[in-house]
Parts: sequence; C-alpha cells; structure tokens
Amino acid sequence: MIQEYKSIEYMGKIVFSKASVLAPVRDLKPFQDNEACFMFVNKGEFTIRTPDQLLDFKKDQGLLAKCFNFFVETTEQQRSNYDTMEFLGIFLFPEHVESLFDFHLSSSTKRVDFNAKQLPIDQLFKSFQDSVNILVDNPELTDQLMIETKLKEFVLLISKSQNLSPIDFLASMFKLNPTEFHATIENNLYSSLSITHLAQLCTMSISSFKRKFNEEFGESPKKYIAKKKLQKAVNMLTKSDERISNIAYDCGYETISTFNRSFKSEYQVSPREFRANQNA
Repeated sequence: MIQEYKSIEYMGKIVFSKASVLAPVRDLKPFQDNEACFMFVNKGEFTIRTPDQLLDFKKDQGLLAKCFNFFVETTEQQRSNYDTMEFLGIFLFPEHVESLFDFHLSSSTKRVDFNAKQLPIDQLFKSFQDSVNILVDNPELTDQLMIETKLKEFVLLISKSQNLSPIDFLASMFKLNPTEFHATIENNLYSSLSITHLAQLCTMSISSFKRKFNEEFGESPKKYIAKKKLQKAVNMLTKSDERISNIAYDCGYETISTFNRSFKSEYQVSPREFRANQNA
C-alpha cells in the first residue's frame, strides 16, 4: 500500500518518483512503457525476484533494471526490521534518451549480460540521489532544462559505473535478455508463487501460461508444481534433520498447515509421521 507518492514528469511521462510504501509480502513491479529504470533504496530491506535471479537490497544500494516483470518481496524478518520502504526512481524512456543524446538506439549493438543488477551507492551517486530527492520534494524548483540536465547527469554517472560509453549503455538497456520458459519455472519452482504470479513473471496471460506449461511439462501447472514440491519434501524428510517448518518453507509452502494437509493427502500420513516411519 502506497503511503506517499511524488513524481516529476517530462514530455508527459514520469521520469523521477519517490514512493513510501508499506513493506509488501510480494508486489509486481509496475512499469509505464518500455522504460529502463534505476531505484535508489532510501529506506527498508527487500528482495527482487526475476525469472532467473533473487537479489537482496537494503539502504544505500540501487537496482538497475531493464523493462520486464519482476516482484518486490519481503520476508517476515525484513518486515519486522522495516514496516515501510522508500524508493527514489529514475526512469529512462527510448524517445527521451534519443532526443537528449542525439542518437538512435539502433546505432549501437552493445548488449549486457543482465536484466537486473544490484549496485552500491558511492559518493557521486549519493550526491545525485540527494539532489533528486530535493527536486521531487520541491517540484516548484524544477523546469524542463533542469530535468534534462539531471537525466543527462544520471546517464553519465551510471554508464561510467558500468565502464561503457553513454551510447552503448543506453542501447544495451533496451535489449532484454530472454529467459526460457522452462528455466523460469525451474528457477521459481519452490517459491510460494501462485499460478497467476508465475504467469506474470513470464509476461503471459493465465490461459497462455497454462497452455504453454502443458506443452513444456506434459501436465497442468497446479499438478506438476504440487508433485515437485512434495518430492522435494520427501527427500528432505528422509535425508536431513531440518525442522519440518523449515522444510515447508524451503519447498514453497506459505504455512505449515498447508504443507501438512498437502502431504497427508498424498501420502496418508503427516510429515512428522513419515519421518518417524523412515527412522524406525
């Protein structure tokens, strides 16, 4: 839930924003229209879940990301540390950067090997962050020239941090590295993602996702995922002394009661009884 939101627009699109939100269990990252973005963490702790990565963030770190679906998640521990989070967002749109730097994105073939990346905030970035915080809090101080200057400044800072020319950096940020459907599922199989969440992570409608899943795995996502989670649970119950509550979490169950119910439905005994039988 958003507690406070401020933004600055340029040519009809938001380019700077500052948001204070209640720490979510899981939220889909909203995007506008094919923008690359950078997010300064002003406050809070959270994890970014992409199709192929889990990245942890805290204050004085930044997220550099291309335009694709990912989730902002928090654990119970992270929410106990910070019940709110504050971000400062910088958004780069193709038409803006082409105009500001007088070039066309197709003029560079440069690619980078990430879609999302964690970056430390050094002194130069901190100074930039502080200046944009002031502008977002006091929009009456801004005009078109100042906004253009700050966008250019950011591009120069971030491209230098990546050891790229501004042109190569900008071109690379609008070339998404695709993650194969099968890999996305396997990477997130033991999370607590719902079918809807998985479809969103794959940037697909529910119906298209289910159809593609059946083609790839030969059965419905609900049946396949439930089977794989229980298989992992059996393996952990048999080969480890891990607490049953931890096994439930590691296998992607949101609650121990859900895990117990699913396990007993399949094996006719509870996880605790199953482990006892194995050790008898």
